[in-house]
Amino acid sequence: MTELLFLRDAYLRECDATVVDIRDNAVVLDKTIFYYTGGGQPHDTGVLAGQEVVDVRKDGDEVLHFLADGSTFPLIGDQVQCCLNWERRHKLMRTHTAMHVLCGVIWNEWKVPVTGGNMEPLAARMDFELPDVPEGFVSRVEVLVNEAITADYPIAVSFLPRDTAVEDEDLIRTKVSLIPANVKEIRVVDIVGLDKQADGGTHVASTKDVGVVRVVKMENKGKGFRRLRVEIAE
Repeated sequence: MTELLFLRDAYLRECDATVVDIRDNAVVLDKTIFYYTGGGQPHDTGVLAGQEVVDVRKDGDEVLHFLADGSTFPLIGDQVQCCLNWERRHKLMRTHTAMHVLCGVIWNEWKVPVTGGNMEPLAARMDFELPDVPEGFVSRVEVLVNEAITADYPIAVSFLPRDTAVEDEDLIRTKVSLIPANVKEIRVVDIVGLDKQADGGTHVASTKDVGVVRVVKMENKGKGFRRLRVEIAE
C-alpha cells in the first residue's frame, strides 16, 4: 500500500520514500506526494530519484510512478527523494478549488446538480443538468464565483467514517454513495459555508488563493445538459 501524503497535506513539495516494487515499467513507493490521475484531476509531475516523473497512476492500493527513462530504475529498498513540479501542482490546486466553488454557487443559486468535470492547470469544464437556462446565466455565474473567491472561505479537509458520511445531506447530494463500499473512511473537502464534497483531490487553503475566474463558454450537451468552460487568471 502506498501512503498518500497529499490527502492530508497538499502543500508538501518534497518527501523521502522507499522503493517497494518495480512493476509495469514504473516505480512503486511506500509513500508519495505525487497525485495520480483521477476524479477529473490530472497527475502531478516532478522528479523521483533524479529522474523526471511523466505519469502517475493508481493500481489498487499502490501508486505507479512512470519515469522519463523507462529503462533505468532505482532498486527495491532504495531510499529516494521525491520533488514536485510545484508550479503545476499549485495551479491544479487552484483550479480544483475553483471547480468546487462553481459547484457550490450553482447548487446554492439554482439547485442544479453537477454531473461531471475535468481540468488542466488553470482551465476546466463542468457539466450540469439545466433544462432551462435563465437569462444572463453565464455572467451571473461568473459574478457569484468571484464573489465567493473574494469572500475568503476557508477550506477544511476531514475524514469521516463511511456510515457517518452517507447520512450527511450535502454529501448525499454529491453522490458519496457512489464511492466503492470497501472504502470505509471518506475524505471530505469543505469550503466552509459554501460547498462540501467527498473528494480525493488537492486544494488550496482558502478561496482567496484561487484567483480571478472567467467563464469563457457555455455549451449545450443535449437533453438539458450544459457545459461551462472556465479559465483562472495567472
